[in-house]
Amino acid sequence: MEFIYCTACGEKLITKEIGDEGLLPFCPLCNKPFFDLFNTCVIVMVVKDDRVLLLKQNYVSEYWVLVAGFIKKGETAEEAVAREAEEETGLKTKEHKYISSYFHEHSEALMLGYLVFVEDDKFTITREVDDLRWFNINEVDKYIREGSIAKRHIDNVKRFLNYK
Repeated sequence: MEFIYCTACGEKLITKEIGDEGLLPFCPLCNKPFFDLFNTCVIVMVVKDDRVLLLKQNYVSEYWVLVAGFIKKGETAEEAVAREAEEETGLKTKEHKYISSYFHEHSEALMLGYLVFVEDDKFTITREVDDLRWFNINEVDKYIREGSIAKRHIDNVKRFLNYK
């Protein structure tokens, strides 16, 4: 979100050079700079043995995707990972590992990429999901859209896990 007016006094912001931050929206009355805001969410690769759980959400995409969702106010990234995995798959996570972050231009969101392991592989198709399926980790690339953040995250996780 880009600021046009001061959130404290309502004055229209000007652009001002602020040290090494560069040009920023600035309120001359409150003497306060404003930084653009963006959403933060998680993207989660759910793994059991040598398998990756992919899902389809037809309202989002025609492609297979990873578990993902926004971090709620007051929630840690790890809590969001566990909540989103359970909401979308019915699975409880047992171990979380942060892998990398990705900026999603279209939704102006910073996606924190996690790898999670689950004990049970018996998922539940929830009302948020149209289809769920386990794929072998070495074949999962065939089902993910090339150039997507999901593809980048899967590649990073495979490197982390020492898969080719």
